Amino acid sequence: MLLKVWESKGKCSLEFKYYYHLKINILNNGSKSKEIMSEAGVPVVEGYHGKDQNSDFLQHQANKIGYPVMIKAIKGGGGKGMKIVSKESEFFENLMSAKRESLSSFGDDSVLIEKYIQQPRHVEVQVFADQHKNCVYLFERDCSIQRRHQKVMEEAPAPGLSESLRQHLGETAVRAAKAVGYEGAGTVEFIFDNATNKFYFMEMNTRLQVEHPITEMITGVDLVEWQIKVAEGEQLPLKQNEIKFRGHSVQARIYAEDPYNNFLPAAGNLQYLDYPTVSDDVRVETGVRQGDDVSVHYDPMIAKLVVWSETRSDAFAKLKNNLSAFNIAGLSTNVQFLMSLCAHHELLKGNVHTGFIEQHKNVLLSKNLPNPELIPQAVIALILYNENKTISTNINTNDPYSPFATQTGFRVNHNYVQKIKLKHNLCGELYDVRIEYCGVGSSDSRFNICFKNKDTEIESNVRGSLDTSSSNKFHLTCIVDGTLYRSNIAFIENSVHLFNKDGGNEFTVILPFDEKTIDSNEHDTESNEIILAPTQATVERVNVNLGDNVCIGDPIVVLTAMKMEYVVKAQIEGKIEKILRKEGDSVRKGELLVKITPKN
Repeated sequence: MLLKVWESKGKCSLEFKYYYHLKINILNNGSKSKEIMSEAGVPVVEGYHGKDQNSDFLQHQANKIGYPVMIKAIKGGGGKGMKIVSKESEFFENLMSAKRESLSSFGDDSVLIEKYIQQPRHVEVQVFADQHKNCVYLFERDCSIQRRHQKVMEEAPAPGLSESLRQHLGETAVRAAKAVGYEGAGTVEFIFDNATNKFYFMEMNTRLQVEHPITEMITGVDLVEWQIKVAEGEQLPLKQNEIKFRGHSVQARIYAEDPYNNFLPAAGNLQYLDYPTVSDDVRVETGVRQGDDVSVHYDPMIAKLVVWSETRSDAFAKLKNNLSAFNIAGLSTNVQFLMSLCAHHELLKGNVHTGFIEQHKNVLLSKNLPNPELIPQAVIALILYNENKTISTNINTNDPYSPFATQTGFRVNHNYVQKIKLKHNLCGELYDVRIEYCGVGSSDSRFNICFKNKDTEIESNVRGSLDTSSSNKFHLTCIVDGTLYRSNIAFIENSVHLFNKDGGNEFTVILPFDEKTIDSNEHDTESNEIILAPTQATVERVNVNLGDNVCIGDPIVVLTAMKMEYVVKAQIEGKIEKILRKEGDSVRKGELLVKITPKN
């Protein structure tokens, strides 16, 4: 885009375009850039950054460096083509996987090998240079909160840095940019060792990063405006001593993925989508609308939520509050997980590193039971939706896909008693629900709702109203045992979604009451003998043949989704009885891939 600006102004010769692309190619080559940085006195991590890509040679280099090591695509980014290897026996499999991902994403399967620093932080510095040899840094961002080596949450400035260390980091980043005569906006990424407070050059991104808004929030600088000015030949608007930062900013990436299933991507349709209210200190950046599909062929990011506040603690509180207003239904997302992250005490203390999610996954990914007051709220929403008591739009209860179709007999009126069953979709808890109509109160109908699971039984008096602003967006106001609750509601197929200040909850409805319906699974009788696709994906490789004997942990099928590889491994010891899919096939989540006969 900027080259087109230059061309339109008559300021971009063929020689300059060649020079510009040459610098980008150098910096995008992890091996070459590390060589240049080392010569310029920028610290780099010990490793092999050469051209020899022979597998045995690379394994020899890894053995010489000492495990754990990181295999990384030379032209990598976004965690693609990056693998951590903890021991020699795992090297070859991870090398091949990294090369396949790198080739798929970047058209080049070349990799480098580096020493892996235990519990590092990912700290990057925003730099800017013009055509007049001026170069400045706009402070740093901490991008340590990651899964699969991909960023989930970023903040600026980085927590816990002294002013002298912050200055040293920024000046080193400027030295790195000057080492290649860089011009324009760029990001110099460092691995930061928490144990020693030392940092090492990782790579330079020759563009604005996805997380650049948090830098704009704390500095008040419009980085895109600066890009255009520099492209037109102007000098940078500010000198280094004129660039200050104020407050704290955090960005959360909203992904279509299932955090509770190893963060697998979740392609599908955005059947319901509602955003937080934007303001000067709350930004929502997205390219999708309600009804759009999230494809398996592209990155799963749906949107970015960016907030600013005077202090770090207030910024995270504001982020959590606005995440609760990010209401999505139709596919799995990481919104609830992000809310848990925002409230984690170690994160709030600034104790972050790239393994933070893995270290605290038992807390962050716990599938807690829903709060008891949510059950009667879900039920009253179902009743009001079905009975069409307070909704002005025409609801088609004869729709065969509606959980409340008239043929089910779900009609709660007069003194009629109805039983249904609800399943909380996250934790899988089942609730038997008994509903009795208790007549009309001062302004709405009243119901007695009794619900129980395996441990508790609760009876509540409930009344409420349901209003709509569009065909599938509803607002519930209800009183449960004298306490007022308000929620946004979505009805999708046989599920009801409740969204409130604590996030989203989804309940599946079974009508009529049928124990077998909710608990049945076509694969249950052979649950230890089959391999299912964990997500919608493409079969990259089938590693077995009919009749092969396999052991627990053997890689059976390699899937690709959103340009990342997922290895599906054997959970039992046995013999391959059936192979139902071949390389190149597209598969749905839960689709049968391979059947294994257990060893006697």
